[in-house]
Amino acid sequence: MTETATTATFAAGCFWGVEVTFRNVEGVVDAKVGYTGGTTDNPTYQQVCNDGTGHAEAVEVVFDPEHVSFDELLEVFWQNHDPTQVNRQGPDYGSQYRSAIFFHSPQQDETARRSKEALDASGRLSRPVATEITPATTFWPAEEYHQRYLEKRGQATCKV
Repeated sequence: MTETATTATFAAGCFWGVEVTFRNVEGVVDAKVGYTGGTTDNPTYQQVCNDGTGHAEAVEVVFDPEHVSFDELLEVFWQNHDPTQVNRQGPDYGSQYRSAIFFHSPQQDETARRSKEALDASGRLSRPVATEITPATTFWPAEEYHQRYLEKRGQATCKV
């Protein structure tokens, strides 16, 4: 990891595909799947899937801002899921599949809000952006079998 490495956290539905997407971005040093934004300490996958912890399936992205900007990561985020959906992506539904940006600094907060407003104003989407922008809280890494899940199975994506 570089000395300038920075963290960003995104939720965009099932975390397996989101992890692969960010892992493939030049300048991303690491991506890890887990749970954040809820009220239960150290939640399990089963607890999160039961939709009672308040956590989102999320990906913690460690990136080198000298090689990829937070703005560029936001573009990847917007382009790789439907940010107009509330608590669902594709066939997956529940608050754990919500679209969210968990910011780690006031600058990330401002940049994310500006990016969301620009996307809303662009006319690219038929509905308003529903993505929540909220402060990052504890990120609980998912169980080991979820880490690099698609890679372990020789899959490049899990898009429907």
